[in-house]
Amino acid sequence: MPLCRARPITLTASQRRRLKQIAYSHTAPYQYVIRVRIILDAGHGYSNTRIAQRRGVSVDTVRLWRGRYNSDDGLKSLADRPRSGRPPTFTPVQRAEIKALACRLPAETGVPLSQWSCSEPAAETLARGIAVAISASTVRRILADDAIKPWQHQSWIFIRDPQFAAKATRVLDLYAHLWDGEPLGDDEYVISADEKTSIQARCRCHPTLPPGKSRMMRVNHDDERGGALAYLAACDIHQAHVMGRCSPKTGIVPFTELIDQVMTAEPYASAKRVFWIVDNGSSHRGKAAANRLATRYPNAVMVHTPVHGSWINQIEIFFSIVQRKVVSPNDFTSLDQIEDRLIAFERRYNATARPFRWKFTPADLEDLLARIERHEQKESNLQHEHDHQPAALDAMA
Repeated sequence: MPLCRARPITLTASQRRRLKQIAYSHTAPYQYVIRVRIILDAGHGYSNTRIAQRRGVSVDTVRLWRGRYNSDDGLKSLADRPRSGRPPTFTPVQRAEIKALACRLPAETGVPLSQWSCSEPAAETLARGIAVAISASTVRRILADDAIKPWQHQSWIFIRDPQFAAKATRVLDLYAHLWDGEPLGDDEYVISADEKTSIQARCRCHPTLPPGKSRMMRVNHDDERGGALAYLAACDIHQAHVMGRCSPKTGIVPFTELIDQVMTAEPYASAKRVFWIVDNGSSHRGKAAANRLATRYPNAVMVHTPVHGSWINQIEIFFSIVQRKVVSPNDFTSLDQIEDRLIAFERRYNATARPFRWKFTPADLEDLLARIERHEQKESNLQHEHDHQPAALDAMA
C-alpha cells in the first residue's frame, strides 16, 4: 500500500514573516503559538514525526493542524472553531426573576435581613419555586450580568439647603479671589477654619514596633485611654499658612480664642477685610456667629458653607493630612504629647506648604447640581414604578 504523505505547505515571504512574529510573541495564547510553530516547521519541510519531537506534541496534533492550515484563510484556520457549549440551565424568565428578587430590599419580601448576600437570594429562589436547584455562585454569576451587587451599600444624602448653590458659589468665588463679582485686593485675605474634635490619647500597652525586613509597622491593639482634645485650625488658603491651637473641648469660647489668635496678628489685624469660611458647626453657626465676629472685628466677614457642604471648606483637606500623618496610628502617652506633636507638625507644614490646587469651580457646581437633579428625578420615577408594579414575586411565594 502506498504510504500517506504529509501535506506539503509552501509559505510566502510575507506569510513566514507574520507567522514568525506570532511564534515569538510573549502575549499570544500558548496553544496558538504552538500551532504557528508547527506550520513554520512544516514550511521548512520537516516531517510530522520530527515536528512532534521539536514541539513536544503528538503526531496526531501535528497532522491535525498541518491538515487544517489553509494558506488562503491564513491564521484564521489556526483559531479554535466555535463551540456550542452546554445549554443554559436557567431560562431568561428565571434569570429575570432572580435579578428582580435581588433588586428588592429584604424587608419588602419579609426576610429579616438588612441586605442580601448570594446565599440568601439562592435560598429565597428555591422557597419561591423559581428554580428547582441553584447555588450561591450561580446567583452571583447571574447578578454579575447586570453588575448587581445587593451585598454592597453606599451612603448618600439629599441637599436640604434651599440656598445651596448661592452659598457654595460665594465660597468658590473667594477661592478664585472674587467677592460679589469684584476681585479681592492685596490687603484682603481668605481664612478657612474649623475644629478637629476628639483626638484621643491612646497609650498602647506594648510599644509600637518599627517596620523591618518583610514586616510592616506593628501597633498593639490593647490601649489605655488618656482623654481627648480638640485641634482648632485656621488656614490662609492663598498664603498656605496654618494657625492652630489645642483645646480641651470645642465651643464658642475656644473658637473665639482661635479668631483672636489670627485677627490680632499681622497682616490680618490691619487688613481691609478678612473672610472666614466656616461650616455650620455649633460654635460658629448662623447669623449670630457672624454678628459676633463682625462686632469683635469689624474687618472680618464670616461666610458659611451650605448645610452638608463642609467638603467645600479647604481646612478639611488639611485635617485629612493631619489624620494621616500625625494622628494615625494613634499611640500617644498623654494629651500633652498630642498637643506638642500637632504644633510641631504645624510649623513643619508651614515651612513647605503651598496653596491647594482647588479645581472645583462654579461651573462644576452647576454640573453637579444638574446631575443630582436628574438622579433625584430618576429615583422618584423608580420609586413610583416600584409602588405600582404588580406583586408578581409575592404571589409566587
